[in-house]
Amino acid sequence: MRKGEETRTRILDVAEAAVLQKGFGGTSIDELIAETGITKSGFFYHFRDKNALAKALLERYIENDERIYDEIFTRARQLADDPLQSFLLGLKLLAELLSDLPNGHPGCLVATVCYYERLFDRDIQETNKQAVLAWRRRFRGMFEEIMVVYTPREPIEIDQLADMVSTVLEGGIVLSKALKEPQGLADQVLVLRSFVKLLFQPPIVRQ
Repeated sequence: MRKGEETRTRILDVAEAAVLQKGFGGTSIDELIAETGITKSGFFYHFRDKNALAKALLERYIENDERIYDEIFTRARQLADDPLQSFLLGLKLLAELLSDLPNGHPGCLVATVCYYERLFDRDIQETNKQAVLAWRRRFRGMFEEIMVVYTPREPIEIDQLADMVSTVLEGGIVLSKALKEPQGLADQVLVLRSFVKLLFQPPIVRQ
């Protein structure tokens, strides 16, 4: 990693820790400069303003999420050929990873704070929108594979089902943070897992 990249990464690491402690609004550029030991001009070389920093934190979270989803669901597919069982296993592995916020996945908390505190910035809005659409495509593809083999017990629109995964994940982050219950997000993922399992479970035929 080149020196410039190392400095940028260091700024983001320090900013992430500060945001976790006191929110994005409570994190000042001056304290980031002091903590990282760089000059003010050095900071502005990497980030033109706080909005640029917020966008960078959000983008880093999105990239990390994509990597995590790739690793978890690829591993699940290696362990189970059946698309439904593979997806359920993937959710189980994901819940285990997210069972200890913020230690399990601190970036998601940082991204949520940055997004809501910079909600009216157009770059932030567009970055978040594209991430949500990418997650929709990802999970839609998984449900399409499942529906080749299994018929849902209730009629359901596939994009809405795909969006439900993101809704549970993002909503679980807010829930865990508001209630100060680190396990809350993982519990919500497991509830989603139970719903998907029941949705594609063959109906019981009574004699």
